[in-house]
Amino acid sequence: MKFQKIAPYVFISPFFILYAIFGLYPTLYALYLSFFDMTGFSQVKLVGLANYINLFSDSRFIKALWNTTYYALGSVFIILPVALILAILLNSRYIERIKGFFTTSFYLPLITSPVVVAIMFTLVFDYEYGLLNALLRNLNLTPYKWLQEPRFGIPSLIILGIWRYAGMNALYFLSGLQAVPEELYDAARVDGATKWQAFWHVTFPLLRPVTLFVVIQAIIGSYNLFAEPFILAGQGSGGAGAGDGMLMITAYLYINGFRFLRMGYASAIGFVLMLIIFVLTLLQLRIFRMGEID
Repeated sequence: MKFQKIAPYVFISPFFILYAIFGLYPTLYALYLSFFDMTGFSQVKLVGLANYINLFSDSRFIKALWNTTYYALGSVFIILPVALILAILLNSRYIERIKGFFTTSFYLPLITSPVVVAIMFTLVFDYEYGLLNALLRNLNLTPYKWLQEPRFGIPSLIILGIWRYAGMNALYFLSGLQAVPEELYDAARVDGATKWQAFWHVTFPLLRPVTLFVVIQAIIGSYNLFAEPFILAGQGSGGAGAGDGMLMITAYLYINGFRFLRMGYASAIGFVLMLIIFVLTLLQLRIFRMGEID
């Protein structure tokens, strides 16, 4: 009888044990390290909040923070609208017969290795032979040094993000569009609403839960982006990447922690990143809740 009571806890205990060892303990230890000055395996020195204070006078951290925020804004205001447009097209009856092909193909960029994607887009953005510049030349437009000039660093990542993430987000939006009752559109047409008015007053409000999900996911994913900018900018080989034009917070954390072995400073970067994501998520929840009240 006693075993029957504890049996459920025994069966679920492996997850919690593994989480405590590989998740909770490293997180708490990183928080502990963030209050110390520790370089490599040398003796640690307690510095309190100095690591956190020094971050905001660190020009490279500020640059990484701005780059990451810039990309996050591009994700929300460029990639997600593109995804919504794709979802509306997929929901159209005119492509009903080939909808299955598109919904399947939209998974492919997401399941492709980030390293493979980065290498592929290194060729796409190549100044001399890249596909993007070839297209610009054919249109009699000026080609750009996408991976060499700092001002094109984040726009290049946004272009990559459209290819990699717009399709998957379109499928999320599509699921929301298919859940909207057709009767609401019929009622809107009877009331004389145009297609745009029907979308704005019927479709968009009912997409709020899906929109909240994809926005939060886009923000979290943007602030955790690592492999693609790290490889495109040449930071893995020690390059600065067009004047840190693609330097992201995650890459700066990696550089400090595993190249310079500044474990305490890298831990502080990680917890600042966690705090930023937490605050932005709460802000999004608040904004969408206000929309529901209205």
